Formats: sequence, structure tokens, C-alpha cells
Amino acid sequence: MSRFYSNGKLLLTGEYVVLDGALSLAIPTIYGQSLSIQNTANKGISWKSYDHENSIWFDGKLDITALKDRYNDDQVLKGLFDLLICAKQLNPNFLADEPSIEVETHLTFNRNWGLGSSSTLINNIASWAEVDAYELLTKTFGGSGYDIACAQHDKPILYQIVNAQPTVEEVEFRPSFSNHLYFVYLNQKQKSDKEVNRYSEIELDKRLRVVPEINAITAAIYNTNTLKDFSELITKHETIIGSLIEQEPVKKKLFSDFNGSIKSLGAWGGDFVLVATENDPKNYFESKGFHTILRYDDLIKKAP
Repeated sequence: MSRFYSNGKLLLTGEYVVLDGALSLAIPTIYGQSLSIQNTANKGISWKSYDHENSIWFDGKLDITALKDRYNDDQVLKGLFDLLICAKQLNPNFLADEPSIEVETHLTFNRNWGLGSSSTLINNIASWAEVDAYELLTKTFGGSGYDIACAQHDKPILYQIVNAQPTVEEVEFRPSFSNHLYFVYLNQKQKSDKEVNRYSEIELDKRLRVVPEINAITAAIYNTNTLKDFSELITKHETIIGSLIEQEPVKKKLFSDFNGSIKSLGAWGGDFVLVATENDPKNYFESKGFHTILRYDDLIKKAP
């Protein structure tokens, strides 16, 4: 049996503008996804995907010699087919003979959380096929690639696209005030591809004007030593991005009476938000109907 594992991800700074070369701070999570392969007597690829409760959420069979159109009515099968065919194009030795294998994937996080169910899958398939994960991402799902970097690294990273190439620097980011940082799930998964398409419609010059500001904020956040400074910086970041994408910051929209700072993460409108506050915010958010509240130190992967 072969087994691969990839980390989940959280983008703390640079959402949207990471696509235009902004310096961004991203963090791998303790949660992720595994992929295992073993030979079987049955022809084809039998695929089972398990959620964080070890329940099967997808069970299908693929034939990579089939026409692509066969899978168009099943979006999960189509996505898998596209990934495997693209990986095979990048490495013709991958699945060179008609395979007889069983594949299992296991998530360790709720797949609605937006921690990288797609990126961890892409990185695992790339490892299995021995191809470049960034190239596989670009040729299939698309995106900035920061999530692939998180999948591959066990420490926080500074991520930036330079001359159309990803640059990744592992860093130490263990703020002394981390016990005052929380992640709150907004009870809905945001579709990143839809938000990215909407962002791409914004005038390029307008997007690029924001990049130096976000670069400076990312550097300042990475170097900050106090909760007060951190809170001010994420509020400033939220204001800049909100103005750029013409959306109301999440605190003003949903939590205007909250005593602390709140920052959107990733595509606005869903998934997790980052909360910085002096006091435990559990009661506040539960009273608003948001019951998934995770401490920063309980979600962030600790490097060995």
C-alpha cells in the first residue's frame, strides 16, 4: 500500500490579492487529508472518500480510458477524472497500464470548513503521480497555489507569486498573544472559484494599487508583538480588501457589537474568520448561532 498526506490551510493575510503577487502569510493546520492506494483483482479504479467521521461521502469507479463526457453528470467523478488525466499527461508513466486499484481518501476535518479538501487532494495525487502539484493545480482547478504550499509545509509560510512562480519561505509565527486568537466558522462553505472569477473582473490597475499596502501589512503582522497592534493591522487589512471588492467587512455586517477585531479569511462570505479579543468569545458567538469556535493554538499545526 502507498499512502500520502497533505496539510489543510488557512490564509491569514492577502486574500484575493495573493493572485496578483501580494505577500501573504499562510498557515498549515493540524487537520488534513490522506490518500492510500492498494492493488486489487478488479479492473479500473475504485475510489472511496471518507469524511472526518469516517463515513463514506463518495463511492465511485473510474476508467481513465473512458471518454471524458461519461462523467459530466457527476461533478465529483468528473473532477477526479480531470485530475488523474492531467497527472497522466504530466507524467505518462503514471497509471501506464490499465490499473486495478482501490483508492481511499480520509479527511480529518469537516469538508464544509474550507480548510482545503481540494488542495489536499491535488497535492496527494501529485505526490502519487510524481508530478509538480502547482502545475497540476494550474491545469485543473486553478488558484494562487498558497494552499498547495501549506499542504507541503509543516510551518507557517510567507507566500508570494513572483514572475508567475510561487515563492515559499518557511517562518516562525508563534505570537505571544496566540491565546487571544480564535477561528469562528460562519456556518457556510464559500465557493472560492466563484469569488475568484468575481475578483478577476475588477480593474487590474485598481487591484495592483492595493498590493504594496497588503505587503506592508503582512510584514507588520508577521513581526508584531502585541495583541493591540495585531488587532489594528487585521482591521486595516479588512478595510482595504472590503473597499477593493466592494463588500462590507464581516464585523460591520454580522458582529458590529463585538468587543474585538474580526478578519475574513479566504473568499469573503463563508468559511472561517479570525477573531482577536482579550476575552473568550465563545458565549458571544454561540448566542449569534455560530458554534464552531476553535482556538488558534488548537488548529495550527505544530512543526516537529
